[in-house]
Amino acid sequence: MKHFVVVTALSLSLLALGACGSSQSDRALSGGAIGAGAGAIGGALVGAPVAGALIGGAVGAGTGALTDEKQIDLGKPVWR
Repeated sequence: MKHFVVVTALSLSLLALGACGSSQSDRALSGGAIGAGAGAIGGALVGAPVAGALIGGAVGAGTGALTDEKQIDLGKPVWR
């Protein structure tokens, strides 16, 4: 149960942070990176860090690509 709570918390933070940047590609890239990191941490807690990183990266990239900058805007990405 403890792992489920941690993974759920990480997933929610992924959704909150998945749309950094002003363009669709910026949000997809940053969302994918944040999701992969969060997924790897969550996956490590249940013994599958690679699977967690892959799933988290895909969800983060999808969230970033499907959101508009008016919905979630955390500012200018680091690479710009």
